[in-house]
Amino acid sequence: MKIQKVEQLLANKDFTGAKKLLCKMLLKNKINTDTMYLLSITEIELGNPTEALELLSRIIAINPAHAAAHYTKANLLVNQDRHLDALIHHDKAVELLPSNPWAFINRGISKAGLKNFSAATIDFDRAIELDPELGVAYGNKGVALAELGLFELSLEFLDKAIELEPHNVHALSGKAACLTKLKRPKDALIFAERAIVLKSDYAEAWNNLGNALNDLKRHGEALSSYERSIELRPNYAEAWNNLGNALNDLKRHNEALSSSSRAIDLKPDYAEAWRIQGNALSDLQRTEEALASYENAMKLKPDLDFIFSDLLHNQMKIFEWTDLEQRCQSLKEKVLAGNKAGDPFSLLGLFDCPKLQKRCAEIYVTSELNIATQIFSIVKRTPNKKIRIGYFSMDFHEHPVSHLIADLIDLHDRSRFAVYGFSFGARQNDFMRQRLEAAFDEFFDVNHLNSIDITNLSRKHEIDIAIDLGGYTRDARPEIFSYRAAPIQINYLGYPSTIGNFMDYFIGDEIVTPSSDRENFFEKIISLPNSFQVNPSVRPVSKQRTSKEHFGLPKESFVYCCLNSNWKITPEVFDSWVRILKSAKASVLWLNLGSETAKKNILKKFESKNIDARRIYFASRVPDLSDHLSRYEVADLFLDTFPYGAHTTASDALWAGLPVVTRSGKSFASRAAASLLTTVGLSELITYTAEEYEVLAIELAGNPEKLTRFKTHLIQVRSTTPLFNTALFARHIESAFEKAYDRYHAGLPPDHISIEAKA
Repeated sequence: MKIQKVEQLLANKDFTGAKKLLCKMLLKNKINTDTMYLLSITEIELGNPTEALELLSRIIAINPAHAAAHYTKANLLVNQDRHLDALIHHDKAVELLPSNPWAFINRGISKAGLKNFSAATIDFDRAIELDPELGVAYGNKGVALAELGLFELSLEFLDKAIELEPHNVHALSGKAACLTKLKRPKDALIFAERAIVLKSDYAEAWNNLGNALNDLKRHGEALSSYERSIELRPNYAEAWNNLGNALNDLKRHNEALSSSSRAIDLKPDYAEAWRIQGNALSDLQRTEEALASYENAMKLKPDLDFIFSDLLHNQMKIFEWTDLEQRCQSLKEKVLAGNKAGDPFSLLGLFDCPKLQKRCAEIYVTSELNIATQIFSIVKRTPNKKIRIGYFSMDFHEHPVSHLIADLIDLHDRSRFAVYGFSFGARQNDFMRQRLEAAFDEFFDVNHLNSIDITNLSRKHEIDIAIDLGGYTRDARPEIFSYRAAPIQINYLGYPSTIGNFMDYFIGDEIVTPSSDRENFFEKIISLPNSFQVNPSVRPVSKQRTSKEHFGLPKESFVYCCLNSNWKITPEVFDSWVRILKSAKASVLWLNLGSETAKKNILKKFESKNIDARRIYFASRVPDLSDHLSRYEVADLFLDTFPYGAHTTASDALWAGLPVVTRSGKSFASRAAASLLTTVGLSELITYTAEEYEVLAIELAGNPEKLTRFKTHLIQVRSTTPLFNTALFARHIESAFEKAYDRYHAGLPPDHISIEAKA
């Protein structure tokens, strides 16, 4: 009778009354496991999990085969994120309840909590065998498959879960997360919102909604969603981390640092949060601290996507070369094996290996752009009266790419071409931005749009040829082109390597892209006469007279200079410079400053090689291009880096009359300066080994007559060389555009195109 009374009290949700009665019953029979079990359930309902766990442990001690006690204790431990402890009791529950699908589901949830997703799917499969109509089993399997990166298969199970249980918020939210991973944020938005309508206090759904909104560039709404998720679940590390990632996207790096740090406080073994913290610190130029964060991320999760390149690129920025050679070798092996270890851009500065670069791009396209599902065909249109060219860039402001291309935009033949600009970089109201906005026939500021909408805008304006000026550089949007922004898509200028099989053409020349290298590109090669690089015909000249003393350089010294980015200086290049400085004893080396940490580290390295630190000088960044060029006028010889050599810095130096000694290798990135030197008639400054590079640099320091001849030649040809003839370049590249356009409208696939030189 008392048990019936307890059951009635529990049914009426009078848990306090039920507890009092059960405690009285236990005073008479302290080892009655049925009474103890009912009391444990009552304690759970009263919000006393510790007391419930103690009771369940006593039951199991008395009766190790008490299936309900094992089942309930396991679930209580799961609620406390104690999955490893729970697993013991899940195993016993499955043994004692082999026909109960929920026992398998619960064990699968714990295995998933322990990141053993493959094992979790086996338990979910067993639950489905026992009850094929149990939607929650399909939903949990779908979420586990997504964690394994099997997103398409995941969707199949999540869809089945939703079909069986339309109100399954876990499956709806899981589908939103999966769709976001598949780069389908608009679809993801629908399912996250459905989950929230059904359960407005579901923190995970708010977090997934934030991820979809962030991908759609609806940053303000994304931040609100993450904040709502955190409000509902203050200790939700993933939401804190995603908030940090979104703040990084908005360039609010200090706030991003705070959010990712909070995620780490909550979950110290959260590798992804250490990565986001590293990204924020790197963007704040706190590179040493960033390296520590990346090191922690890699230690916790060695296979974290692209963590190797994050770490190595930041090591290069401050000349922190500890374990560099070993790590580079490991990175190379991982990429060749098909792992997501390095991003394409970072590899350019580490390896002179086009095969490796192509493999890396292929991995990146498959994993990050989901190219198998993202290529959308364009219905062939009737040819326009003018070929519509769209230039796409995040750098339409004071930036080297814009300085190179601005004159070309002005000079395009408007009787044959309509020229459009699509800017997805943060707006900067500087002179170059204003100039470019005026130069294009139409200029679209699309930074606020997501990549799909940018693609659709391009299609709406019937762009015939879309030119990507970014590739895989910082803030680029290659996904615009994976969605197919135009019938013809061209990789040009901003990124010196192959992008992917969704691009049709790559613009090069006989030096940077010889026919023997075509297999290293997904794209077909457009080979221009002279050099691939467009240059302004005139560069601004500083109004102030300059001298070595003006820049703090010793008047009587021979000045070697290299104003390339710090991360392009490899240990191999550094060793060459040491040997050059030791041989050319009256010389000094003038470098880009970078950061104070970089300066301190490289000076230590020179001193360790017995090079007096007083022979190393540093140039700070100057905002005015004419002031930048005036520095080249006082230097004696430009020393290029390898394998990622000078591009714009080389053409700037040559314009200013400064000879460039370069080392040409196998990759486009290493051959850019060779292309420029060949075009200005100074191919004798091209070397092919470290020894040749050093010998030539030393020889020119001791042969002022020869050096003067090179400098005089550069000044004399500046107004006649094709390298600085933008109008001629415009005719060549327009001829290439027309050939590609004609092939397309003739129904022919892209093919290699070689352009004849025009007078």
